[in-house]
This record gives sequence, C-alpha cells and structure tokens, in this order.
Amino acid sequence: MQVHHSDPIRVPPASDTPRTPYFLSNLDQNLAVMVRTIYCFSGSHPRARGVNAVCAFDALKRALSRVLVLYYPLAGRLAVGADGKLYVECTGEGAVMVEAEADCALEEVGDGIARLGRLVFDAADAQCVLEVPLLVAQVTKFKCGGFTLGLGMSHCMLDGVAAMDFINSWSETTRGLPLSLPPFLDRTLLKSRDPPLIDHHPHLEFAEIDDVSDTCALHAFQPLLHRSFPFDPAKLARVKSRRAGECTTFEALAGFVWRARTCALKVRPEQRVKLLFAVNGRARFVPPLPKGYFGNGIVLTCSVCEAGVLTGSPLGFAVGLVQMVTDGYMRSAIDYFEATRARPSLVGTLLLTTWSRLSLDTTDFGWGEPTWSGPVALPEKEVVLFLSRGKEKKGIDVLLGLPEFAMRAFEELMEI
Repeated sequence: MQVHHSDPIRVPPASDTPRTPYFLSNLDQNLAVMVRTIYCFSGSHPRARGVNAVCAFDALKRALSRVLVLYYPLAGRLAVGADGKLYVECTGEGAVMVEAEADCALEEVGDGIARLGRLVFDAADAQCVLEVPLLVAQVTKFKCGGFTLGLGMSHCMLDGVAAMDFINSWSETTRGLPLSLPPFLDRTLLKSRDPPLIDHHPHLEFAEIDDVSDTCALHAFQPLLHRSFPFDPAKLARVKSRRAGECTTFEALAGFVWRARTCALKVRPEQRVKLLFAVNGRARFVPPLPKGYFGNGIVLTCSVCEAGVLTGSPLGFAVGLVQMVTDGYMRSAIDYFEATRARPSLVGTLLLTTWSRLSLDTTDFGWGEPTWSGPVALPEKEVVLFLSRGKEKKGIDVLLGLPEFAMRAFEELMEI
C-alpha cells in the first residue's frame, strides 16, 4: 500500500483562546508519547453516500477549529518549566491536519496494525518531544470511496477516557450538535500536597529491579512477534474458575497473562518480576474527578514477585497480587513523583493497559459508525493491551509482542 500525503496544515481555534501557561499534573508527566488510533469509514454506508474524503476533511477541519476553542490546550505545545516539569504553552497555533490518498481499496488494508501506521501522520522532522504536535489528524481516501481518520494524540494531554470525550465532542460539533459533555480543564485538582506526603506506600512501580536473568538479551536475538489472543465470555469464565474465591474478570485475566508471560520468557526463578497496570482513578479519588475531566486520571499500580514463586503457585496466587488503588494510594503516588521525580522502571516488567471499556467503534461524525477502529501502534516488549472483542464487548482480545521462542510457549499456555 502506497500512501501519498499533502503538506500538513495547522488548524487553529476558531476564536481567541487563553494564552496563559496550562498546568499539567504529575499524572501527566511520565506520558510524553503519542497514542495513535484509526477509524475506518465505508463509502457504502447510507449516510456516507455522496460524502468523499475531501468533503470529510473539510467538515472535520471546520469542526476541529470550533471544538479547539473549548479544548484550547491541544492547540498549544509542550514546554519545560523552571521546576523541570512539563506544561503547555497555549500558543493557539493549532492542531495538525493532513490529507492523504492510498492506492488501494479500504478492504485491502485489513486490520494489520503495521500497515495502518501509514494512515496516521508522523511528525518525523520533530527533534524532540517538545516539537511534536499535541494533536495530529490524517484523512486518507481510498479508491473504493471509503476513507480513514487517523489520530495521534499526546498522552500527556489525554488518557483513554479524556480522548474519547474529546473525539465525541469533535464528532458532535461536526454534526452541528451542542456538546453533551464540555471539558473540565482545571488539572490543579491533582496538584501535589505541600509538603508532599507519602502515605506508607512503598510505590514499587518506581523500584529498580536487578536484571539477574538478562531479560534485555531475551529480546535482542529475535524480533518481536505480535499476536492477538481472543477471550470470549466462555473462555473468560474458564479463567475465572481457576481462581478460588471472588475476583473481577480483569483481575483474573491480568493474573493469568502475567503468570503465562513469565513462564513463556523462562526467566530465572530468583528474578523479581513486576506487574504494572493503569487504573482509571476518576471515580476512586475523594471527591471523584468531575465528569469531562480533561487530563490523565489513570494511576499505575504495581505488584512484584519472584518469578519462581509466581509461576510455581496456582493462578489464584497471581490474581491475589493484582491490587486496586485507593484515594490515599493515588495521592501518595502524585506526591512521590513531586518529591523524587522518579520514573517507573520497566526491567522485568509487564505493563498492562486496558482499552476494553473505550467506545472506539461508536464514534459518529455524521457518516455512520466506523467499520473498524482500534490502536495503530504495536505494543512495546513490556506492554500488553486488553481490547474489547465483539459488537457487544463481552469478550477481550489480548495483544502483545514476544520473541519467537516465548510466543510459541505463550500460545500453548493460552489454550484453556
């Protein structure tokens, strides 16, 4: 597939917006990466007839300009303050949009994530993260009349929930509707305490682990193989049945995947291994964060165990290590970063993130819901993604990358 791009353009807010520095909380600081997603729209949808990619681009551009008036920090750029932390310079220069054209039909692309990467604009000339636009959008037309919207959004600005709120606001504006959920922009709700107070939590998410198994070398000699493993409701029930006692589906599947991945990598029994996973803390803060909170409301929580103990114990042991977070833990984590500026260590780590509750497939800009939507970037070697499966979202797809030797073993362990 060949994709030809036009020159990128800037889309500024439609009217004047504040130019004061925009505060980013400590939960935003460690996430200076772009999250890329894709939305595919078929030209055969009844409401898409007569809508081509040029029309879609113009409609999206006009609506983006209007919605950026409310989401004005996305029209700025990252900067580093005197305290060494990131904030946003609200320059009003705008988001980036690109028109593109592919030399094939949309159905020929499939859902291969590697190929989909060509459908999201990459600011390749950026010298550092401070030069990367906070929001990029690429509209690509296909020979069949279908088109895609590829988005890249800075994780410093948005977690999954906030991203879906923004995209829904953009889609409502495109359809000429008022916003059902305006953004709540004040991130100072999550400022650290003065002085910082670390409340009896070890915060092992930041702990350095000795790499006694030379886990880096495990990935050095073989390229990562990426696979998606489907768990329908029946298979999820079988996973939960292996755990004696009550647990959630997430806890059961997280423990199952962590244990299986550790087995597959064949690390030494004395190697300490870490499970990091992102928890949506919005409803767990006291008081809860307001609806429409624009920012990161996710907190990393952590479990650490020796590999031999993890793999040699029943599944229930691994599941029991998967701990949820409280307001005290989250406030302590915010203060821990303020006091130490530590960043999570990924040696011997599985980083689990779940997109299974994000409604990527219901976004309607006026020409129907997407025929396919999902992430574009493949997981790094430490990352596992949980994605929703099926129209009713009752199943979960587990997406990860492993060296070939480990992937073969992991595939066997997934057969239950």
